[in-house]
Amino acid sequence: MSDSERVVYLEDLEATTTTEVKDDGTENKVSNAKVATTAVTETKNASDKKETPKTGTKRQITLTDMFTSSSSTQSNAKKLKLDKAGTSSSVAVSSKKSGLQATGSLNSIPFSPSEFVASLSDDEKRLLALEIEGIGKSWLKLLKDEIRKPYFLKLKKFLWEQGVQGPNDSPNANVYPAPKNIYSWSNLTPLGRVKVVIIGQDPYHGPNQAHGLCFSVPHGVAIPPSLANIYKEIKNEYPEFNPPKHGNLTTWAQNGVLLLNTALTVKPATAGSHSGKGWEDFTDKVIDVVDKYGGANLAGNGAAGRGRGIVFMAWGAWAQKRVAKLDKKKHLILHSVHPSPLSAYRGFLGNGHFKKANEWLETKYGADGCVDWCTL
Repeated sequence: MSDSERVVYLEDLEATTTTEVKDDGTENKVSNAKVATTAVTETKNASDKKETPKTGTKRQITLTDMFTSSSSTQSNAKKLKLDKAGTSSSVAVSSKKSGLQATGSLNSIPFSPSEFVASLSDDEKRLLALEIEGIGKSWLKLLKDEIRKPYFLKLKKFLWEQGVQGPNDSPNANVYPAPKNIYSWSNLTPLGRVKVVIIGQDPYHGPNQAHGLCFSVPHGVAIPPSLANIYKEIKNEYPEFNPPKHGNLTTWAQNGVLLLNTALTVKPATAGSHSGKGWEDFTDKVIDVVDKYGGANLAGNGAAGRGRGIVFMAWGAWAQKRVAKLDKKKHLILHSVHPSPLSAYRGFLGNGHFKKANEWLETKYGADGCVDWCTL
């Protein structure tokens, strides 16, 4: 798949219906109007039969009861207990907000891109044009409030002054990577499919190197030394691995490896130049979101759209600070020195992280939960 192609996943599409999570973990999408009509009809039918109610198993709800409840009750989710054959069933009629609180499921979180854009001020629309178009929808619905915070708008004003404005801007001589690639991690790796997070510091600052994935470079660009050491370690763990002649890790990203830099932009030839501008706060929020929902849509996840835990590879002190607050019982958090030539021989080479990750993922999600590290 070429770098310009974008995979669209179901979880990235705008939902137009309310999602109900059944007891068995499957999801049923229906409109609120349909649910309400069904509830009224079944209630009427039940009352028309005039059966003798069975104590503790049945509750009749009349139309009068439904429409004379207090305004505060009407605003909450309503559950109508209906009984046709001596067993209890329930139909939930919920608002979008209460539905999220009730299920906690990633796929049930409502999000309308058009409504979100309509809620923005003109200045926000101008400053956030890149985020609106560039951030994958499965991520944007959970980051939409974050990008409206004052610190992020200040960051965007800084980038605007540097010439980074919209998704269709040409590559900028003042900022790497190109605007269209700043959020490529979010499009290649949807939130619910994240298996592993590898955390970098900031993008490569050489010409044509950065393309939105940490440790990765586009085809045709020389393999950076840190990535060469990553390849060496994979070869140590998987002798069948034939290191490629390129450094493009897009295949990993599509296979559930979130390749996230802590700062998402950099000034050419100046490492760390955009640190302290606000990116760290934003990517900390990304980690928070992954903490809660990472892996939610992986096969073998019986948690009905909730994250059961993933693998974090924290190489070097900088990355380790980012994961310090995570639950070590929920996630597998692997620490080592950075793969840079300056430190790789002090603990990165021989750390066994890639096999350890797959062993843990297979235990958690089955064989399909593993990452194919050898295919690039």
